[in-house]
Amino acid sequence: MASLSNYLENQIIDWLLRGQAYTPPATVYIGLSTTATADDSFGTEPSGNNYGRVAVSASLANWAGTQAAGSTTASTGTGGQTSNNVAINFPTPSGSWGTATHWFISDAASGGNLLFHSPLTASKTIGSGDTVSFANGALTVTIG
Repeated sequence: MASLSNYLENQIIDWLLRGQAYTPPATVYIGLSTTATADDSFGTEPSGNNYGRVAVSASLANWAGTQAAGSTTASTGTGGQTSNNVAINFPTPSGSWGTATHWFISDAASGGNLLFHSPLTASKTIGSGDTVSFANGALTVTIG
C-alpha cells in the first residue's frame, strides 16, 4: 500500500474540512529512489545517466477506476485503490542508476511536492541499457 505524504494529507484535510482550495495536478510524475522514502522525503533519486521521472496524466484512461487494472470507469466500492492502466516506461539508462528500492508520485518533473510513496515489491539494480517500467496494473495506490 502506498503512503500519502504529509503534504497531500494536509491538502486533503484543508480542502475537505477547512474549506481551503486545492487543485490536484493534471499530470503526476512517477519517480524512483535508491533509499527509503518517507512522508516528507523523496529519498535519493538517481541522477544523470538519462534518469527522469515519468509523466502520467490524470485520466480514467491512465488510472484504473476500480481494483482491477484496465477499468476506465470512475471508482466504486470500498477499495480506495487505483493502478496504472498504461505501462509506465522510464528512459533507457545510459549508465548505472544504482539499486532502486522505492517509488513515488510527485506533482512536478523535478522537485515539487511528494504525493505518494512506497517500497518496491523487490529492489532492482539498474544498469546501462536496462528496461525500467511498471507494467499495466503493477503500480498500485491505495488510500485506506
